[in-house]
Amino acid sequence: MRPKIFILAFLCFIALISCAADREPDTQSSWWKSKAEKMVEEQLRGRDITDKKVLKVMEQTPRHMFMPEYLKYLAYEDHPFPIGHGQTISQPYIVALMTELLKLNGSENVLEIGTGSGYQAAILSKLAAQVYTIEIIPALADEARVRLAQMGYANVRVITGDGYKGLPQFAPFDSIIVTAAPEEIPPALVEQLKTGGKMVIPVGDSIQQLMLITKTSSGIKKESIVPVRFVPMVSE
Repeated sequence: MRPKIFILAFLCFIALISCAADREPDTQSSWWKSKAEKMVEEQLRGRDITDKKVLKVMEQTPRHMFMPEYLKYLAYEDHPFPIGHGQTISQPYIVALMTELLKLNGSENVLEIGTGSGYQAAILSKLAAQVYTIEIIPALADEARVRLAQMGYANVRVITGDGYKGLPQFAPFDSIIVTAAPEEIPPALVEQLKTGGKMVIPVGDSIQQLMLITKTSSGIKKESIVPVRFVPMVSE
């Protein structure tokens, strides 16, 4: 083969590879959808999650985008996974359960304590009007802020701060969800919850219970849901 012809053939080969590479993201972008469907069918609907809106959002949210690269292939397994800085992303069932307990109708102003990688906030964003989420670890807050913005979650505001203090400047909240475990329910969060509002929070040290708190005109109503294991909630 003459040198010029060889070079031309080689360039054509490179062009074909480049075109294939350009198409690859579209081909690969749907790999997770069947896994998410199976996750919802077996781990959520197959247990006791019945809210159709929650099930739909869980199926449509790419959980792998909120996990470290080396763990993405496990994203749709029903397990918590590390996300760095000693923190975890909760297992899908617990995310769905906590979300379902809030009984969101789409008009709520929601506060989340413990942004982590932003997965729970992404789920909430599709079910509420506005989501404020606090993360005490600056690096995680920065990463989640960028990630959520790039993915188009425009109604989520990530704030670096101490979750024990809540966000009085944006209170009262219709719903509050806490994704780390304090030893006791923080009074500031109860204060910032609207009368009639609900808070879902894991409470305890070595033994934790997921609690549903409903604020009434005469105080708070506590309901124990299920034993859980969350990372400890920390304060500044």
